[in-house]
Amino acid sequence: MRMLMKVEMNTEAANDLIKQGVVPELMQEALGRIRPESAYFTVENGCRTAYLFFDLNEPSDLPALAEPFFMRLGARIHYSPVMNQEELIEGLGWLGGQG
Repeated sequence: MRMLMKVEMNTEAANDLIKQGVVPELMQEALGRIRPESAYFTVENGCRTAYLFFDLNEPSDLPALAEPFFMRLGARIHYSPVMNQEELIEGLGWLGGQG
């Protein structure tokens, strides 16, 4: 299932790791584990935020994907199942006769 993981990083924790020079390594390691289809980085609610779109094989994979962000960056994590345009059209097709 395609998922969106929103990672809202704690500013103080992220600042400390940036000063130590370890954020690039942390991100490479985490993104290597997640293998996102796409990844976007921005600011939301005044915090560094990542939007990671990835394919979730097993729900039991979620803790291993999120823990580096929780433990190292004090992040707030939000998961949402998402779909692309083709999947939306297919899903709406199932509703055709139920209106």
